[in-house]
Amino acid sequence: MAASISPDTLFHLGAFPVTNTVLDTLLVDLLLISVALYITKHHSLVPGFFQSLIEMLFEAFDNMIKSVAADRATKIFPYVMTFFLFIILANWTGLTPILTGMGILHDGEIIPLIRSASTDLNVTFSLAVISLIATHTMSIQTLGLKQYIGRFISWNPLFLFIGLLELVLEFAKIVSFSFRLFGNVFVGKVLLHSASALSLFIIPIPIMLYEMFVGAIQASIFAMLTMAFMAILTTSHNAEAH
Repeated sequence: MAASISPDTLFHLGAFPVTNTVLDTLLVDLLLISVALYITKHHSLVPGFFQSLIEMLFEAFDNMIKSVAADRATKIFPYVMTFFLFIILANWTGLTPILTGMGILHDGEIIPLIRSASTDLNVTFSLAVISLIATHTMSIQTLGLKQYIGRFISWNPLFLFIGLLELVLEFAKIVSFSFRLFGNVFVGKVLLHSASALSLFIIPIPIMLYEMFVGAIQASIFAMLTMAFMAILTTSHNAEAH
């Protein structure tokens, strides 16, 4: 079966089509909730390997955000960490043979039950919209409505033009965010699918490892760009001037 841009519909719940990317989204959510509950229940002052790994990851992100956003790091960290964890798990679950190998027969073709949520433009677009809304909401809460509006609207004609251009670019971020993540992960899916058609085992392995690396990089890029935009939009003009 050729790789298609749109996800495959497995069944319907009323008028709502349940696709294989929807199942992957639910799987990722389940994994994140399960890990959070496990860590909460089994947290120890002397951490084991798994807890140490999670703490190292969280500490690395926390230190990086603090170096960029200082006192705003506590507000930014939850968004950045959530985006990273969700996207990397969505990317990696779509590469797991035991998950993607399961499927249902439909019209003579096997439809995989799981497909990476990042290969669904609806998902990447939604993530981009959430990132944009969270960033601007945080900016208003941090700076106040007057200073927030002042970033984009000014009585000075030159600053007004620049501000309106920045406002347009803010909405352009949605397209940039969503298509960057979708494009990179979907291309990897096509490559892996083509390699699997040539060889069931040997050829796909290095491509799968490479795509795991790409999946981690794409998750990092999305999270880091969100962090950068949040840090910039929560910085006052006076602070920027200094």
